Amino acid sequence: MIKIALISLGCSKNQVDSEIIAGIISSKDNIQIVKDFNNIDIIIINTCGFIQDAKEESINTILEAVQLKEKGRIKGIIVSGCLTQRYQEEILKEIPEIDAVLGTGTFGEINKVIESVLEGKRVNNIGSPAFNYNSSLPRVLTDKHFAYVKIAEGCNNNCTYCSIPKIRGPYYSRPIEDIENEVRLLTKQGVKEIIIIAQDITCYGEDIYGNRVLTKLLKRLLDNKDIKWLRLMYSYPENITEELVKLIAEEERICNYLDLPIQHSSNRIRKLMNRRGSKENLLDLIKKIRYYIPDIVLRTSLIVGFPGETPEDFQDLLSFVQNVNFGRLGVFKYSAEEGTPAYNFKPQIPDHIKTERYLKLMEIQQKISYNNNQSMINKEFEIIVDEITDSTILARTKYDSPEIDNQIYLPVSNLQIGDIRKCVIKEAYEYDLIGEVKNEYIKN
Repeated sequence: MIKIALISLGCSKNQVDSEIIAGIISSKDNIQIVKDFNNIDIIIINTCGFIQDAKEESINTILEAVQLKEKGRIKGIIVSGCLTQRYQEEILKEIPEIDAVLGTGTFGEINKVIESVLEGKRVNNIGSPAFNYNSSLPRVLTDKHFAYVKIAEGCNNNCTYCSIPKIRGPYYSRPIEDIENEVRLLTKQGVKEIIIIAQDITCYGEDIYGNRVLTKLLKRLLDNKDIKWLRLMYSYPENITEELVKLIAEEERICNYLDLPIQHSSNRIRKLMNRRGSKENLLDLIKKIRYYIPDIVLRTSLIVGFPGETPEDFQDLLSFVQNVNFGRLGVFKYSAEEGTPAYNFKPQIPDHIKTERYLKLMEIQQKISYNNNQSMINKEFEIIVDEITDSTILARTKYDSPEIDNQIYLPVSNLQIGDIRKCVIKEAYEYDLIGEVKNEYIKN
């Protein structure tokens, strides 16, 4: 029996790729996926290469695998994903202990590569960045009660700071029928929450149908009554339509949660980033969303320290965050990525200023999050159970995505992972909540 360990790094989109890799591997009778890294045949590392921190994490993970190989605890190292797609020559040259590299579009050939590595061959199989997703591919889910569904790959937005178009290629959508079939297969396996993802879900369909048809896709998916929650991630504000907002407002099963990657509020910086729309457009959109969906929770991601960001630009961003009151917010320090236009922009902001701005923005958001969570005390929310330990149960509301948003701590009871119940919030902190389950309510 061939023993394989798989490490997945990076975002939820990368997680989908890793789950397909695991599915393809598991389809072979003579291969076993294990979690123990001792005395195994091959370790597969599915990397992220989006920004500097992610690249460093990927490289460090590879180097840890190299040490295991040198100690004789593993025989081969296969590296796949964004880092290899972007730096295939450098990785093979600088880390000769790597036995094979696969790109973002060739990981479906993983079993052939495993065979070659076990025969002592060194493999370079990068190829096109585009992967042909289809619902017939085997997939081993990380979690059984929720699943990410990638409706498109690549990106055409060409933001000046972003390397994704170089790594993943141009935007391409999957057919509606194939996505429907995948979701049907997932819900038959017991998945209750479907999380729609892509680099930008709002562009869905423009390449294969001639126009954007995200709302049509969502309506088709909702014909599947086994979907209990439907969540939308990575929805660029420039393309959000009133039709989409009304659909979220009308459909109970679509979570009142919307991820809007805004990046910055300063019109000058937005223009340098090649982001369409102005701060005023953003404020109008947020006002419209909240008009139709008063209890909506908005998540955004922001970049501080973009080249040329002045104190005035940063103050604009601080004021924007304070005024809008985002329910969920992530902040990134600008990472100068070679091959992107912004890499050569002047002046580049010193790291210590990026850090100062990052900490200041997070301090403000922490207070906002605390106040928002305090307002939840003694109110009732629908929750889903994510994790059960000996001492506590972890759950989250419809207003929270897995792994990145608020968690609710519940006392140990007879709940099961994936149970959907009603819960009353008893205590609230900056990012954690303590709740009490109302046992009489359950959604099957």
